[in-house]
Formats: sequence, C-alpha cells, structure tokens
Amino acid sequence: MSLFQDKYDVVVVGAGHAGSEAAAAAANMGMKTLLVTMSLQNIAQMSCNPAMGGIAKGQIVREIDALGGYSGIVSDNSAIQFKMLNVSKGPAMWSPRCQSDRMLFAETWRLMLEGTPNLDFYQEMISGILIENNKVVGVKTSLGIEIRSNTVILTNGTFLNGLIHIGDKQFGGGRAGESASFGITEDLIKVGFESGRMKTGTPPRVDGRSLDYSKMDEQPGDINPQKFSYSDVTKPLTKQRSCYMTYTSPEVHNLLREGFDRSPMFNGRIKSLGPRYCPSIEDKINRFADKDRHQLFVEPEGWNTVEVYVNGFSTSLPEDVQFKALRSVVGFENVKFFRPGYAIEYDYFPPTQLKHTLETKLVEGLYFAGQINGTTGYEEAAAQGLMAGINAALKVQEKEPLILKRNEAYIGVLIDDLITKGTEEPYRMFTSRAEYRTLLRQDNADFRLTPKAFEIGLASEDRLKRMEYKKESSDNFVQFFKETSVQPKEANPILEEKGSEPMKQPDKMFKVFSRPQLEDNDILQFSKVDAYIKENSLDEEIISQAIIQVKYSGYIEKEKNNADKLNRLEDLIIPENFDYNKIKSMSFEAKEKLKKIRPVTISQASRISGVAPSDISILLIHMGR
Repeated sequence: MSLFQDKYDVVVVGAGHAGSEAAAAAANMGMKTLLVTMSLQNIAQMSCNPAMGGIAKGQIVREIDALGGYSGIVSDNSAIQFKMLNVSKGPAMWSPRCQSDRMLFAETWRLMLEGTPNLDFYQEMISGILIENNKVVGVKTSLGIEIRSNTVILTNGTFLNGLIHIGDKQFGGGRAGESASFGITEDLIKVGFESGRMKTGTPPRVDGRSLDYSKMDEQPGDINPQKFSYSDVTKPLTKQRSCYMTYTSPEVHNLLREGFDRSPMFNGRIKSLGPRYCPSIEDKINRFADKDRHQLFVEPEGWNTVEVYVNGFSTSLPEDVQFKALRSVVGFENVKFFRPGYAIEYDYFPPTQLKHTLETKLVEGLYFAGQINGTTGYEEAAAQGLMAGINAALKVQEKEPLILKRNEAYIGVLIDDLITKGTEEPYRMFTSRAEYRTLLRQDNADFRLTPKAFEIGLASEDRLKRMEYKKESSDNFVQFFKETSVQPKEANPILEEKGSEPMKQPDKMFKVFSRPQLEDNDILQFSKVDAYIKENSLDEEIISQAIIQVKYSGYIEKEKNNADKLNRLEDLIIPENFDYNKIKSMSFEAKEKLKKIRPVTISQASRISGVAPSDISILLIHMGR
C-alpha cells in the first residue's frame, strides 16, 4: 500500500522561507498541498541573521502581508526589536526591520502552517523530478517513493549539492549540521536546464555572556515601534531588546590577513561568486584596504538565549583565525564561540529559464522559487515562494496567472529583474532597483495588492474591508486639506521657524503643507487639523498616509504618469513563436538575448541587457507597430 495514494495539486520541495510561503499560499487557495522537507524540525529556519526586513526588504515583507502571506504576521509575533530605517529621508526610502527571536520565528511558522487547511507534511529527501512529455507529474524520494502532483515548486535553498567551507576544510552540507540534497540538479540538467554555482556565507555565533557590552554602542529599537502586518491579529512590541555596535581595527585586519593563504576564497577552492552587497570580512578588508575599520552589529538571537549573531563578520576563514581576530575586537576580548562562520557553495539555475509566473519554460507545471533562482535573503525568497504558490494554484484552477508589474510591487521588480536580466551573483533587492519607488512605499502595499489577493481568494474579506476603510479615511483627510484654508497668522510662525516663505493671504492647506520644509509634526500643530483628527478618530497609520499623499503629491503624480507610459508598452505583446532571425538589421547580441529569454512584451524586451533602444524600434517595425 502506497504512502501517497492521492494525487496532490501542489508539491513544495523545501521548507525554508520560500517553501513555507509557497505551501501556505497554495493551501489557502484551496489546493491539496504537500510540503516535503529533509527536516520537519527546521521549517522556516533563519540560517543567517535573526532579522526580517531592512532596506527594500521591509517593503517586500509588507507586500507579502498585503497579499495574504504569513511572513509579516510571523515576524510581528516573534520580534524582539523593531526599527523604521531611513526615516530622515523621504517616505519612499522608509524601510521597516525587526530583530527576531530565531527559535520563536521557526516555531511560529510551523504552528501557522500546521493550522493551515489542505496542507500535508512529509519528511524525506527528494532525489528526482518526475517529468512526462515536458510536463511535471510529481517527485521521487530517496527511498524510491513516487508522489504524484499536478504542479511542483522547488525551493531548495542552499541544499542542492551544497558544499560547506571553513578554511581548508570542506564537507557536504545544506547548512551547518544538515546534509546536502542530491539528484535534483542532475535530473534537471538531463532535460535541458542550465545550472551554475553560487556562494554565500554566515558569521560565527558567540556566547553573549562572554561579551563586554559596556564597551560597545547600544542600538535600541524605536521609541514607538510599528509592525509589519496590516491585519489586526498582531500588535506592536511593548518591550524590546537592544542590539549593539562595535568595530574592527587595523590589528583585527592584520590577524585576518594571516589566514588568507588558508582562505578558500583566495586559494581557489571557492570558484563561485558570493553576494557583492554582503561580502565576507576577508573580502571587505581585501577590497577596501584603505579602511581602518568596519562596523560589526552584535545581534541577540532571541528573548532568552545567550547566543549572539556577529553581523558583518561573515567569513570562511579557518576557525582559529576567526577566533583570534574576533578576540581583538573591542568588547570581544573574552569571546567564546558557539560555532564558527562558514561559506557554502550550492547549485542554482539562471532565472532567465523562467516565465514571470516562476514556472519554467522547459517543463510545464514546474516552478522555481528562492535561492535556486540566484537570489539571497529571506524576504526575496519568501516573495518568490508566495508568487510561485499563487501561480501554481491558479494554473491548477485553470485561471489567469497573477503577474505583478514593476509599478505595482517590489516583488514585481524582483521577478522581472530575474527573468529579463538574469543574475551571475546572488541577487539582493535595493530601493535603487525600483524606478517607481515613490509609488511602492511600505505604507501603501495594502492599497496596491490586497484587492488583487482578495480576487484570487488569498486575502480575506476582513483584510479587504480594513484596507478599504483605511483608504477611504485617508482620501477623505486629503480632501479636507484640499478644501480647507489656513490663515497667515496661524501658518506664518511655523513657516518662519522652518525657514519657509511667509504667507501673504489665506491659502488651501494642501498647497501650504506640500512645502518641503514642513514636517509631519508641524502639520499636526494646526488647530483645524487637530480637530479633524479627533472628530474622525483617525489612527497614526491613516494620518501618516494622508500627509504623505499631500507632501509628495507632485512626485507621486509624476511617477504615475511615467508608469502609465510604461504600461502602454506592456500591452504590446510579442507573438510567442516570433522569428527573430528574420530581422536582418537587428544586432546579433540582441537577437541572441531575445531568442534565449523570449520576452512576452515590448516593455520586457526593452529591459533585457544587450537590447538597445534601436533594436526595440526595429522590432516594433517588424511587428507592424
């Protein structure tokens, strides 16, 4: 008798951040879903730093939440500190970040998944993909068990042929203490997939009881912390744990250099590329030799544990070199190690082999999400998992896919970048990658995405109603600013204090408050504004949303107009089997890139590296446009 007599709608391979979101999305959309992992004890493990969010990543977590994913709720319920980063800049740059309790984070994820209807679990290694007539039909386990499924989502993280490096020692593993996964890469290569190798690293973990925090700079959370989830099922923190900051020094750098001849990064053992924006400490002191010091963030791993994560000290140097150098850091003179840092190499599949749904072009019903696509970071992985889970469910239901545009979500930017440009180094999201970041703020992800999630059956009606109330209330507040005048005698003292030109006659609040010198607190000082807020019982979220709409209306309108122009190009569909070879006047590089990536629209084609504006003009002529 078979363990799996029923056929699943969706099988998710791997239970990291991508796999957990994929499984939750598919199951919540009514699909009979199976989540397969090599260790049920390590679901949603934080393999690297114990934190969620950050620059651009915080926007992604809020987008996941607005779409009905779990990451925001889990983060809120396991946070030990919350900070809004970049508040000194414009709201397009504000990015929420929380420090997490690593063990509580994983436990919260597991309990939420176990409470999700339609979701089954199974612990074993998947060693093969079952493919018939270029269509996925299931997976095969290391015990030879075949599990049949309409769709399969691969979220293998760093486990595919994973190889761990600590100095001149190397051994197979998906992460410290866990074995690598074998067989899937080989199966995919057999059917024509192209694969590559990437590298990432993690710092040593140390015993917090051995550190002298009095020598470090304390980094507390926000005085009035916010949260990730737009829902009312979570609450902001009422108490927080501090992080700390210290620095390396020339002495530390010299001690690290002593181990360079034994570093797998410099002696040729590691040939793959690591994340440029999160380099190892040896890479930093090699590339930035003129710098005397680098920041180290000392991050507690939970409410009660003494384990500490040394952010900024990612390394693959020998453990004795790590230990000696870290003991020369201020505050770390008596440090005790829990475990040394290490680097890990793993297989990935260049994401130009995917459609925007994250379904592979070669095999129907097979989806890739997370580090298998060459990304780095929990948030990027979770976003891909969510979208793969959604689109696998929609495919089974024979419905139109959900594809987010670049002006609709950071998630849309992430996936479009991967599909059209590919990546040869671990891809990380930044605000600078989003050309419409004024539209893609962390405060309005629910406006942008919750209606879409409700339409496909992922966001609840309560979610939608909560979003609609917030939007209506903030729109009404903006209208109040447009209709209500302010007198010079009330405004001028504040304007003069802020170095802004005084008013000579009454004017509408909307115009006066859009002056860049005025801050939120200045606007709230006006008596009519204060009265309106109290009369309508507006909360901080609605107030902030309305003030952003007033202060940045010009920028927002300009980006909307630019986005509309882009979307007109998105409507120009390139025929699926368009023959690029017949275009004689197009550059050879453009032809090769277009044939390989097979863009769906003119807009997508224009973003491919190596395709020039002149190539797009020629393509439009040949399409009869």
